[in-house]
Amino acid sequence: MDMHTVVVGTSGTTAQDVIAVARGNARVELSAAAVDALAAARTIVDALAAKPEPVYGVSTGFGALASRHISQDLRAQLQRNIVRSHAAGMGPRVEREVVRALMFLRLKTVASGHTGVRPEVAQTMADVLNAGITPVVHEYGSLGCSGDLAPLSHCALALMGEGDAEGPDGTVRPAGELLAAHGIAPVELREKEGLALLNGTDGMLGMLVMALADLKNLYTSADITAALSLEALLGTDKVLAPELHAIRPHPGQGVSADNMLRVLAGSGLTGHHQDDAPRVQDAYSVRCAPQVNGAGRDTLDYAGIVAGRELASAVDNPVVLPDGRVESNGNFHGAPVAYVLDFLAIVAADLGSITERRTDRLLDKNRSHGLPPFLADDAGVDSGLMIAQYTQAALVSEMKRLAVPASADSIPSSAMQEDHVSMGWSAARKLRTAVDNLARIVAVELYAATRAIELRAAQGLAPAPASQAAIEALRAAGVQGPGPDRFLSPDLAAADAFVRAGKLVAAVEPVTGLLA
Repeated sequence: MDMHTVVVGTSGTTAQDVIAVARGNARVELSAAAVDALAAARTIVDALAAKPEPVYGVSTGFGALASRHISQDLRAQLQRNIVRSHAAGMGPRVEREVVRALMFLRLKTVASGHTGVRPEVAQTMADVLNAGITPVVHEYGSLGCSGDLAPLSHCALALMGEGDAEGPDGTVRPAGELLAAHGIAPVELREKEGLALLNGTDGMLGMLVMALADLKNLYTSADITAALSLEALLGTDKVLAPELHAIRPHPGQGVSADNMLRVLAGSGLTGHHQDDAPRVQDAYSVRCAPQVNGAGRDTLDYAGIVAGRELASAVDNPVVLPDGRVESNGNFHGAPVAYVLDFLAIVAADLGSITERRTDRLLDKNRSHGLPPFLADDAGVDSGLMIAQYTQAALVSEMKRLAVPASADSIPSSAMQEDHVSMGWSAARKLRTAVDNLARIVAVELYAATRAIELRAAQGLAPAPASQAAIEALRAAGVQGPGPDRFLSPDLAAADAFVRAGKLVAAVEPVTGLLA
């Protein structure tokens, strides 16, 4: 387990800390200020619980049942019951990294001192994370309002020693057994605590943070593969000139153009067509790569702003305010996060689409400017990369379906009390699939473009030094170059792993300098 430690304070957290806990198994500690804030807020909740007047979430039912005042002798049962009844997820298990992000982000809000949860409950949340215990959370059950209720409930259930969880060895066992094995006492929830553990946007936010990290790598990788395809197609790099992008000053467009230009520096292929097969302009998928990739980059930047605001937020209902009031609110609504999750699925689909168009151009002898059909060794006897493009096209088609926004839908729930919901969890789940598919799509272009460049080299045309570095790194990773037909799937899987791990970016940066 990574010994890096993330300290949770009262003022939110960072994307880097979320990823360190979710993917890097970083340890979690509560700051002294967080413990003090937890204790102070709990004093307020305890005082309100002792009063005869009903207070929502403290001494009442929940949602459409909020009108019932709950007597003190039933309040512990009420908190247990809300967790048990809301742990109603169905379907496949959610990935371990998503559950760890969800638990950590809930702890972040609890530690703010705005939820009224006791310090010992927060400490148990940290202990469970540090023990590598991951509650079993299911794919379906969240409408993104009031937050990710069912997923968070399955996590809270494990804190109570109920339900199932995965241990650090990957084995699923009853949560109570895992807690006992690690010396962790199950929590006994008191007033408001059950509700406070369930009421947030933590699942969708965790998935947004991780998607942004993955997409940053994929957008830089896509700039590189676009440059490789431009080179393989004997395109011109003149369209990447900074002065052209300065007169349409979208930031991402300029960044993508600069990345591509640096990859292509010193190429003996770019512009070669001006001598042998004159073209007035390259096709849109080649010429407009900075505009498309760049617009996606700008969308990532906006999504990052939203994620940053949410990471600094305390999302709960009701909340404990510094002046002692406990107030109902609507901050748990997932709309801000849901929208950007859907935006990202749209731009990922379009990036996948333009990437596939370049691959198809590389394989078509009528548009590839002298490359063999399908980049085959002996066309007719060999099919080359024909079906690799089919696979890429199938992925793009699914990406387009995944780009249909989830946040445009709403199904009323809780007897019409929750009559407009965000569907943010659903937006996040489909975005994860879209990100996976995009990595595969970029990998296919990389596979085709590097093969095409090597075929050009056989014609006496030398690629850019950065392109050569990418090819050498890819071949060193076990992805084979041109030759007769072979079992293609392992090569494509290896190229996918190469892109996904950031190795394509790492391969060219010693030549280009750091790419954005």
